[in-house]
Amino acid sequence: MSRPTPTRPIPSASSTPSTPSIPSAPKQRRRQPRWRLAAMAAALLLCAAPVASAAPGTAPGPAEGRPPAHGGAPLYISDYSDNTVLRLPPRGGAPAMVAVTGLIRPTGMVLGPSGDLYVSDTGNNRVVRVPGDGGPQSVVPTTDLSRPIGLALNADGDLYIADSFNDRVVKVPADGSGQVTVPTTGLLHPNGLALDRAGNLFVADFVNDRVVKVPADGGPQTTVPTTGLSQPTGLAFGRGGDLFVSDSGNDRVVRLPAGGGPQRTVPAIGLNSPYGLAFDPAGALYVADFNNDRVVKLPVRGGQRTVPVAGLRTPAGLAIPSGRAGY
Repeated sequence: MSRPTPTRPIPSASSTPSTPSIPSAPKQRRRQPRWRLAAMAAALLLCAAPVASAAPGTAPGPAEGRPPAHGGAPLYISDYSDNTVLRLPPRGGAPAMVAVTGLIRPTGMVLGPSGDLYVSDTGNNRVVRVPGDGGPQSVVPTTDLSRPIGLALNADGDLYIADSFNDRVVKVPADGSGQVTVPTTGLLHPNGLALDRAGNLFVADFVNDRVVKVPADGGPQTTVPTTGLSQPTGLAFGRGGDLFVSDSGNDRVVRLPAGGGPQRTVPAIGLNSPYGLAFDPAGALYVADFNNDRVVKLPVRGGQRTVPVAGLRTPAGLAIPSGRAGY
């Protein structure tokens, strides 16, 4: 299916008829037309009509993607428009398709400690698991998901899913006890998820232009102090505990210091609706530059380069083994 056109309308979630639609007209405070954000929102939230699924992947399961002891790690990319997940080898080389079938509009991803890869199969309203040992893929047992996007795993192996069109986050416990809804208030199309070292859950609240924190101890939800966010998508924690946010409506990534200092803009050039985020073991930040059909790498020592992956079409989710791979 071709990408949405700039004029495509963006209705609100069907589960919340009173929800205002995501704006497709230019916002006055922006210097550039924002039609591309409407296109991205339509693509990532609506998923439109089903299309032919991708051919079976050709790469081995995630087990071979575990980082070697001497450093380096592979990069997993969900190629939204091509309905595939790609694996880029630890030190470069040609990417290969991960062996996962039947995807329609994959978005968020997360890797478990044993190498299992979880993928939000957004167009099919499900999450699939690709075992790290190379076994057959399976569907995570969930109920009534509608356009799942962001994923996160806690230390116990519990899976969190941003159930976007249901305006909620659900938790699938590792013990098999069954899906539960995470207590939140007022979410509208939640997108990226991330967990800090204490197990607190952070949610990119896309339509509300904010990030919220849900304490691990069951305390009340709070809004993370930010300035000027517009349609936040990807979230990831750096090694020092700083929270990085894809501020997609402003074509930038912002950094929120762990100690509560002032928000900073990450020095990246030419981003166009950035989406998924991930860190490699060396601390470099990777950004899925959705509307530029590329992934960019921002090393710790500065600079920017485009990851050499030919033929990407609207990359959405990123995942890297070891460290904090986030979406």
